[in-house]
Amino acid sequence: MLTEWQFVGIFFLLSPIFPAAPIIAQHLLGPRKPNRIKQETYECGIETVGDSWIQFKVQYYIYALAFVVFDVEAIFLFPIAAAYGQLTLFGIGAAALFIFLLADGLVYAWDRGILEWV
Repeated sequence: MLTEWQFVGIFFLLSPIFPAAPIIAQHLLGPRKPNRIKQETYECGIETVGDSWIQFKVQYYIYALAFVVFDVEAIFLFPIAAAYGQLTLFGIGAAALFIFLLADGLVYAWDRGILEWV
């Protein structure tokens, strides 16, 4: 009889097979008829006009990254709000520390001028 750790070990050894099997099967069984049109980059069916290499300001990416970080961290506040009546003093302190760190990150981003849309 296998113990639970032996099941974990077997799963660990067999787990690379599950993502690799479809890739290998597609490579072995899939059709191969390459041509120039199939190898071109598909850009939503619209032919590009002019130079397609446009530089964007890095500030746009930083703004989006700050939004994603704060958005994901805000999701972590929902379990705290749902279990607020059952939280211990340690849980309330951890939630307060988490909110403080969020506010500290927001003040840091604001101070660095990341949130200014220019």
